[in-house]
Amino acid sequence: MSKALEGIRIVDLTQFEAGTSCTEILAWLGADVIKVEEPTKGDPGRYGNTDIQGVDSGYFINLNANKRSITLDLKQQRGKEVFFELVKQGDVVAENLAPGTLERLGLSYDALSAVNPKIVLARVKGFGTYGPYAKYKSFDMIAQAAGGSMAVTGWPGDPPTHPGSTIGDTGTGIHAALGIMAALWQRQSTGKGQVVEVAMQDAVVNFTRVAMCNFNETHKARPRSGNSVSGMPGTSTYRCKPGGPDDYVYLAAGPRRPNLWLPLIRAIGGDELAGDPRYSDSDWCVENAATLDEMIETWTMERTKYEVFHILGEAGVPCGPTLNAEDIYSDPHLAERDMIMTLEHPKRGPFMMPGCPIKLSDSPAEPRIAPLLGEHTEEVLSGILGFGEKELAELHEQQVIGRS
Repeated sequence: MSKALEGIRIVDLTQFEAGTSCTEILAWLGADVIKVEEPTKGDPGRYGNTDIQGVDSGYFINLNANKRSITLDLKQQRGKEVFFELVKQGDVVAENLAPGTLERLGLSYDALSAVNPKIVLARVKGFGTYGPYAKYKSFDMIAQAAGGSMAVTGWPGDPPTHPGSTIGDTGTGIHAALGIMAALWQRQSTGKGQVVEVAMQDAVVNFTRVAMCNFNETHKARPRSGNSVSGMPGTSTYRCKPGGPDDYVYLAAGPRRPNLWLPLIRAIGGDELAGDPRYSDSDWCVENAATLDEMIETWTMERTKYEVFHILGEAGVPCGPTLNAEDIYSDPHLAERDMIMTLEHPKRGPFMMPGCPIKLSDSPAEPRIAPLLGEHTEEVLSGILGFGEKELAELHEQQVIGRS
């Protein structure tokens, strides 16, 4: 079965997470993503936090599924020439290199479009390529701080908190993937490519927009509120049995929504408690929030987070167990949805990782393990560019490409 993005070729200069997240999801959806890496070590994410010397890290493997890897020394003139030959055969060049790197290498958009006017250049930057902060470097936590996410995360009186999910990195990559698709769609009518730019700070501001949406009314920053919502009972985390560090559920069933709140009260205390008119009085419930939350938690602490999840889920109450990595990797629902799968890595053996979160009915993703460094160099250069054995040998000898 053909894939949704079959026929789209991406020349991938991304590294670490923000850029690789972008190209990985496009690879999952069928694009031919050719990861171009320097010949000696490749993407720094391969080895930066590996637990086995000389073996690609789990971090790298999780971010580079379904791609092909070639090695190419872009600091050599011959390496640049080969790169431009790939650009001629490509649709997209994607990069998240440090500010100014692409220009120093002589690979600006003007240079790329000169050899292929249809090329789309996707750029993921910490603060973008223009504006007062453009030259500043960034990582996920920097973007989360500068984009507003940390300011609304945590408890009153405590310092701003870095959320555990990497919305500054992976979230920016997903924004960039959407931008690439828009540019490719527009190219169908214009016949030419363009630059797609997503700044990490911009992406996090977009993710945080709801938390900031009342600024126009109050002209003040929203204070941190922890896990509760405006002091509403039934909208927070609650401890569960046996009381471990992740034995919690989150409920979203405050009294302002009686269709959710009363089923929660009924599940905890039966029809008699749910029929008490005080529980239908949202003002009374807010005034007695502490007592009601204590009542809810007394009930949840008698049950595991999964028992609470299923009881309340069946009752129509929005409830989420706090799942940690061990829970996620053994969750039957995620397994059935191919969100957790086991792939075979040539050096690590069986490797569990999340799958593609986008489900297409006519072209489901078929995840493949991330490539070894330079695994597809000869395959790509011979198959796409038509290089023969003699030319490949010369490139090896000149150290323009590495050994597969």
